[in-house]
Amino acid sequence: MQRILASFFALIGLCVLARAQGEYPTRPITLVVPYAAGGPSDVIARLTGQSMTATLGQQIVIENVAGAGGTTGAVRVADARPDGHTLLLHHIALAAAHSLYGNLRYATLEAFEPIGLVNYGPFVLTSKLGFPADTVAQVLAWIRDNRDRVTMAHAGVGSGSHLCNMLIQSALGVKVTEVAYRGTGPALNDVVGGQIDLLCDQTTNAIPQIQGGRVKAFAVTSAERNEQLKHLPTMKEAGLAGFEITQWHALYAPRGTPPAIITRLSGALEKALAEPSIVSRFADLGTVLFPAGHRGPDAARDHLRNEVAKWERVIREAGLRPQQ
Repeated sequence: MQRILASFFALIGLCVLARAQGEYPTRPITLVVPYAAGGPSDVIARLTGQSMTATLGQQIVIENVAGAGGTTGAVRVADARPDGHTLLLHHIALAAAHSLYGNLRYATLEAFEPIGLVNYGPFVLTSKLGFPADTVAQVLAWIRDNRDRVTMAHAGVGSGSHLCNMLIQSALGVKVTEVAYRGTGPALNDVVGGQIDLLCDQTTNAIPQIQGGRVKAFAVTSAERNEQLKHLPTMKEAGLAGFEITQWHALYAPRGTPPAIITRLSGALEKALAEPSIVSRFADLGTVLFPAGHRGPDAARDHLRNEVAKWERVIREAGLRPQQ
């Protein structure tokens, strides 16, 4: 009798779960962006979130949970109920934090269910207008000769801007003063305002400021020149052999989110990334969408795994110790 009752209640539970998944989403969805409002990740979240809202029939609400190089927002999602109503948009920093932080409250490769890859693109080395250099060769020489006076902004240890700074300093054999912000949005504001010398920023954030003449731009960090910034050389062209760092974003849910919900979310993301207006907007911002057919949950999982291994090697070779 007890076995019959146990089986009965288990069946009821499965039916309730199936019904809940079938009705998903049942309320607004929170999309956590682990950096300050106004930054590049925030822009990407709002572009894709607007389309996904229409597809899913529930509002996607952006929640900026900044701090600790993007790990504070990641913790918020890792600890959330795995019902598809709390999601995470994160980038390269999610992979790098695995090796840069010794006290993470989540296991990077186990805490999240990948939904899909979004976009990738280079960083741009920018400066305040008053910076005493006009070419990338001049700026690199100035950093090398004035290492005690240079200030470089970043969005926290492990953020993409921090990794870019780290690679520049390693290539030049110098250590400069770095200033941490809660996102590259507020960091860029201080570069525009003249309080900070340099910032490695994503094209999505930097291009409007470059086009508006509010910052100087020297080089991109990709292997090839950027379509929207063709006048800028790559860091490799500037003489930093092997220098390459590309920013990328992906969408995640907490571990244990049912496969049916992941499939629904992945489909909504895929629809968003196929919209001509979004494709055009991303191109204007100098970033590229991952190709259709190669940006689903499996591709996102493999990409994260490969990036974790890559940055583990880079950070180890750089001799950096994990933050506590």
